[in-house]
Amino acid sequence: MISSNDLRNGVTIVVDGHLGTVIEFLHVKPGKGSAFVRTRLKNVKTGTTLERTFRAGEKLERATVDNREMQMLYNDGDGFHFMDQESFENITLQRDLIGGPADFLKDGMVVEVQFHDGVPIGVDLPAHVELKVVETDPGFRGDTATNVTKPAKLETGTTVQVPLFIETGNVIRIDTRDRRYIGRV
Repeated sequence: MISSNDLRNGVTIVVDGHLGTVIEFLHVKPGKGSAFVRTRLKNVKTGTTLERTFRAGEKLERATVDNREMQMLYNDGDGFHFMDQESFENITLQRDLIGGPADFLKDGMVVEVQFHDGVPIGVDLPAHVELKVVETDPGFRGDTATNVTKPAKLETGTTVQVPLFIETGNVIRIDTRDRRYIGRV
């Protein structure tokens, strides 16, 4: 059990029989009445967000989530295949379970796979990944001073917006949380 006063970003709790990860929390102490904690939770299975308010000191059930380092082997029609770095056990996860970060998974990448009661519930990618640009329109000389962007297709097949000076073959750093271009490597 965990107190609502101990809620932090990334903590996974059981709410109404479903797993929810805390995205945002705010401790509120009004002038009258008792304090409370306003939270925004992401449902682990469906990905939907839910706003919930808990009384200060209320006891909540903390979900036991195990993180295991796994290497992404390959992606095929069945899903994404991962191998445990310690036991060499292989598992397959579907794209809808992984969600948006699946666009940045490439062969050989080591990620954290989250398990609850022995069942995989999600994948944690690093905050930044470095990927190669395989297709983009050519840039023109002098196009470095503006904030104009163009689409670029990456080696994983996804498309992101990049500055005009990026060319095919460049390796770029991408923020996996908001799909934003950070810099050239």
